[in-house]
Amino acid sequence: MVELRHLKTLTALRDAGSLVEAAERIHLTQSALSHQIKDLEERLNCSLFIRKTKPISFTSAGQRLLALADDVLPMIRSAERDIARLAGGETGRLNICIECHSCFDWLMPTIDHFRQNWPEVELDLSTGFSFQPLPALIRGDLDLVITSDPEPRSGINYVPLFSYESVLALSRHHRLAPRKTILPEDLQQEILITYPIDQSRLDVFTRFLDPAGVEPMQVRTAELTVMIMQLVASGRGVAALPSWALHEYLERDYIAARQLGERGLWCTLYAAMREEHTNAEFMADFINTAKEITFRNLTGIKSA
Repeated sequence: MVELRHLKTLTALRDAGSLVEAAERIHLTQSALSHQIKDLEERLNCSLFIRKTKPISFTSAGQRLLALADDVLPMIRSAERDIARLAGGETGRLNICIECHSCFDWLMPTIDHFRQNWPEVELDLSTGFSFQPLPALIRGDLDLVITSDPEPRSGINYVPLFSYESVLALSRHHRLAPRKTILPEDLQQEILITYPIDQSRLDVFTRFLDPAGVEPMQVRTAELTVMIMQLVASGRGVAALPSWALHEYLERDYIAARQLGERGLWCTLYAAMREEHTNAEFMADFINTAKEITFRNLTGIKSA
């Protein structure tokens, strides 16, 4: 009566909180997802969740199936890893380069989880702030690059991990704080604080300011997110950062955050790898683990 696809659907509903987002995560149309749930409820002769609640609220029957899913799905993934090892895909090298200062919050738990499941895979991590990582990936010096700036290159595949909104962090007492939406021209008289990265690799420039022909009054840099937040909170500038990176500071009412542009500034984070690695078992499992960890722990992200 209950199939694995049903369990995966229910966990996606729980984690996403809505039919639309759950359908995106498991690559179904909303209609197909609704049909699958209706079919399961008819098989079981009971409702699994309460309609028109947000986030979705599950019935007792739905909660029981979620408990089953939490037991069974990790066992299935573990068995798949074991089979991959038996098939000869247990060893390899995974040298990762990251082009995102604020990604360490989710990448480190991903790496910890991956090490437990693939202890035979040699794993290393570096940052791409002082060199160009994509040429290094093509040469074979790297195996995986986490980037939000995909460049079409022969032999490189980009796998989307998730989409996120870049928002403007500013002091709660800033003159722009009463605004709901920040326009490019609003930053002409502002000090923009960024990580020490070339402006051609920053979305706030390439996708927000540059198309409008706008430059901030001044640009200053800081290495760490916590330092940027201290500068922002004290009114010494503003910063465009992923919404997930600001979550704890917003919860503490340390800063304010506002939408960039009328539709928001949405970006996508990718895992770049060489084509020959695309189907490697340990590589695929790293990507799946990264998605699982991020959607479990980060706020304000969407399926890409």
